[in-house]
Amino acid sequence: MARVRQVIASQDGTGESCVWDDRTGILMWVDILGKRIHRLHLMTSKHEIWPTPDFVPALALRKDGGAIVGLPHEICRWDFADHFEPFVRLEPDRPGNRINENAVAPDGSYWIGTMQSNLDPEGRPKAMNANVGAYYRISPRGEISRLTDNVYGITNTMIWLRDGRFLTADTLANEIYSFKYDDGSKVISDRSLFAAPYPRGKPDGSCMDEEGFFWNCRVSGGACLVRYAPDGRADRVVELPCSSPTSCAFGGDDLRTLFVTSSRFEMDPRHLADNPQEGDLWAVDVGVRGRPCNRFG
Repeated sequence: MARVRQVIASQDGTGESCVWDDRTGILMWVDILGKRIHRLHLMTSKHEIWPTPDFVPALALRKDGGAIVGLPHEICRWDFADHFEPFVRLEPDRPGNRINENAVAPDGSYWIGTMQSNLDPEGRPKAMNANVGAYYRISPRGEISRLTDNVYGITNTMIWLRDGRFLTADTLANEIYSFKYDDGSKVISDRSLFAAPYPRGKPDGSCMDEEGFFWNCRVSGGACLVRYAPDGRADRVVELPCSSPTSCAFGGDDLRTLFVTSSRFEMDPRHLADNPQEGDLWAVDVGVRGRPCNRFG
């Protein structure tokens, strides 16, 4: 059995976008609802928190040592200080949408997914009534390329398999998709269903391990991680003490620890009183190494 331990009682409204900086030994993640970014120095246990100017769904690392951050409608450069430097604005013609998922591709470009916003200005849940999310590729020079039409409910998971496929998920549909990815033209095509919908929870963030399998967080009550083989088979299930795991990243000196963020969003106050660990950060020993993250630039 995998060993699971609590790393920090962060009690994030919606923890997301977990990433390991192997240059500094720092784990980073965001709290979308809390409008804050966490940085945890594992060697010293120093925990830093930065406020953000708006809800903050997305975070990735840059090759030059900084980070790139997604706010609801804008992508910014961030250098671990108070200033967020605007870089590009996404979907200016769709004010009802917001940025959600992000990842850096193997070629150093930044991929981002959008969704109809499920938050009101105070961070309260807002009903969704349309599948209008899409995927985009952003070059290091800030050139935006549309990858799909606006047809997705909640964009989540971005994985590039070794055989050239690109995997992503629609949380609302409880489906994980496979695309053909052309490294030359930088486009995706021929969408197909990667795996049958898993019966527990819904797909959220994912990361790859060294063996070419990927780990998917099962949000919305799934309370587990599912490891998928490249052929779409559910290979392993790891139980978690949180109801809604949201994102994961391998880290630590040997990349053998799988860090997992979680969410308290839309949970009943009575449930939270009985389960104060919801929204915390977790570490899981899954017995396999991960791969270093890609960096933008």
